[in-house]
Amino acid sequence: MNAQRLIVAALGLAALLLGAIIVFGPRLQPTPMLSGYVEGEPLYLAAPISGQLTQLFVQRGDLAAAGAPLFVVDTRTLAAQQAQAGGQVAQASSAILAARATQAQLAAQVVAARANAAEADKEDARAAHLIALGHGAVSQQDADKAHAAALAARAQLAAAERQAAAAAAQIGAAGGQLGQAQGAQADAEARLTQAAPRAPTAARVEDVFFQVGEWAAANQPVVSLLPDDRVRLRFFAPEREVTRYRIGRQVRFNCDGCAKGLTAVINYVSPRPEFTPPVIYSLQSRDRLVFLVEARPIHPERLTPGLPVDVVPLGPEAGP
Repeated sequence: MNAQRLIVAALGLAALLLGAIIVFGPRLQPTPMLSGYVEGEPLYLAAPISGQLTQLFVQRGDLAAAGAPLFVVDTRTLAAQQAQAGGQVAQASSAILAARATQAQLAAQVVAARANAAEADKEDARAAHLIALGHGAVSQQDADKAHAAALAARAQLAAAERQAAAAAAQIGAAGGQLGQAQGAQADAEARLTQAAPRAPTAARVEDVFFQVGEWAAANQPVVSLLPDDRVRLRFFAPEREVTRYRIGRQVRFNCDGCAKGLTAVINYVSPRPEFTPPVIYSLQSRDRLVFLVEARPIHPERLTPGLPVDVVPLGPEAGP
């Protein structure tokens, strides 16, 4: 009897245990996570000219404020170009002033020549009229002189007008030279500013590639910055659930040593599937066909690029 009771008790206990496993087992299993990592998109700052690095204001790991100076490349060549362009601007401006003064003088001469030509034409017409009347009031010789004087006055007027037009053309040419010189000056000033760049936004200094005294080639990055707004989460959504991950939806994630309750907003979903990467930061590989998803963290300043993250899968969206 005792043995039978023990068997019955054991069977009852086993049944209770099996029921508990069936009921509570799924709740005890860890929530499946999507694997991903933190990625940063750095900004690479360079100078437009080759030269020796004369000043360096930041080091790797520093926090650079927006507008903070980063480095300076030797600017003596650019300063000389700027001074030369400034001299050309002054020379072109002087040429324009001189051409305008000449034009004003020639314009006055045109006015006088036009008046002389008009008076000579009147005298020529009067003499020709008297000759036609035949009263002898004017000799043929005087009439011929009046006609010659009218022709000469017209020639002087035409010459004055040509000279005035040439002066106007000189003003235009001088204006073109001034514009060219001003463009060269502006370019030199811009390149001079670019030789000493400043942080376009608040950012972490990710790396410094040159030190003071070293030669940096033109357009060769000297400093790389990582602004907070260029920190992203990259994770992989299973093919059968990818429609849940739409731009604008918010996801929750966690990482080792991070604060609790971190969130990010999805800003990109790859339109093409890919196979699960052979190495991803997870304890298990759930699906072979996945889609890359990117999200902007709400607090990116707390994250370090390269850090593995676990993203809580999204459930289906509620209907309308």
